[in-house]
Amino acid sequence: MTTKEEPSLLIIGAGTFGTSLAVHASKSYADASKIKIIDRWSPDGPVQDKTAAAVDINRIIRTDYTSPLYCNLANEAIHFWFWGIAVQGHFHKTGWVVVDGSSGEQFGQGVKKTFEERGSHVVEGIDVNGLIEEHDVLKGLDSEALGKGYFNPEAGWCDAASATKSYLRIAESRGVERVTGEVEELLMRDDGLGVAGVRLQDGTVLTADKVVIAVGAWTSSLLSPLEDKLRIEEKDRIERQVTAVGRLSAYYDLSEEESKHMMDTKLPIVVIGGEVDIIPPYHHIPSLKVNDLKTEFTNTITTSSGRRVTAPSKKNQMQVPAKLIQESEKVIKGSMPEWTQARSPDRWRICYDAVTPTEDWVMSRHPDDRLKNMYIAVGGSFHSYKFLPNSGKYMLNVLNGQSNGEEKDRAWKWKSEDELKRRAAKEFGDSPRKAERREFRDFEEEKARL
Repeated sequence: MTTKEEPSLLIIGAGTFGTSLAVHASKSYADASKIKIIDRWSPDGPVQDKTAAAVDINRIIRTDYTSPLYCNLANEAIHFWFWGIAVQGHFHKTGWVVVDGSSGEQFGQGVKKTFEERGSHVVEGIDVNGLIEEHDVLKGLDSEALGKGYFNPEAGWCDAASATKSYLRIAESRGVERVTGEVEELLMRDDGLGVAGVRLQDGTVLTADKVVIAVGAWTSSLLSPLEDKLRIEEKDRIERQVTAVGRLSAYYDLSEEESKHMMDTKLPIVVIGGEVDIIPPYHHIPSLKVNDLKTEFTNTITTSSGRRVTAPSKKNQMQVPAKLIQESEKVIKGSMPEWTQARSPDRWRICYDAVTPTEDWVMSRHPDDRLKNMYIAVGGSFHSYKFLPNSGKYMLNVLNGQSNGEEKDRAWKWKSEDELKRRAAKEFGDSPRKAERREFRDFEEEKARL
């Protein structure tokens, strides 16, 4: 393809999928200046002001999946985390431990089976009682209520905000333009056959031959006005493919002595019964982060046309309703009973992500012929940050009309109603969590809603 034939490309969203696509597209374009990527937040702005999943201080990097597809993809990605120049200093290989619950699906057994089918024997069983005795944060945990556990020494976590910014610099160094601004609306072409581009809140108009929506949990709220304008049927709207879901993270500030002790005793990432994961500190991040994997919620809004879609709350992510904190603390204390007796989290953060019914990605051209040049890259489902290095190359194939292979094409396509009913969760195996999601407003005090 000559430079003149290369289509201009506008990527909306500089999170996991958008950043990865920008990097891979910049490598394939002869003239990468034809690529623009928009994000609402300045790359140098404070992390606490950013609610997206790809900009937290830490995200877990692991290859552990019961799904062979995502296990293979994670193994492909992890080499970059080990050796990629762009993320040097951001990834910390601590290993991780998963302890299953005493009943239900045994995630650990499924992971071992998938690993063995790949010819890998890196994971090893652990003595759960020994784990509890070795690490103060787990003291008091009832091993009788738990199942088996395993350790994978290859896993770890990264400073996601710094790593994402650093990785995007690869694209920028090749000529990709990063634009800071919030999209006000998607603009249709004059002939009504395709998206022309976007108008930002400051009035700036950006146009391109191809437009990629990679805004994660904000996908429905961005697309809904355009779907209204085109009178797209309910069953064909993006909200059927993806839901904006919120979770809570708790942060405990540690003393220098506590932080050093946890590092000296080699505290790994610990996942307890699919309810919490505990992420250890590092020298420049002296805090213990605990993710509540059980308490999930949605924030449903009504659009001007009367449609109901999910979107992140506009309230500050650090302002968490007391009822929500109380519920989450019960979950955390159940996994860290003694350590949390005399202390509470120093701060909380709400993190939103775009979750699909099957927890697969959506990498697809929009199926409506009037949106033939608009593409969707969404569906992180709280497990996809680790694919920052490689997800973009597969999205680039979609943009170029090339197959990613039968298995990937089937997993990542825009799905029919029947296909959406085939639940096969990927984060920690199958899970009933989505049936238990409540509305964010249910946790708010009456006066806070006004």
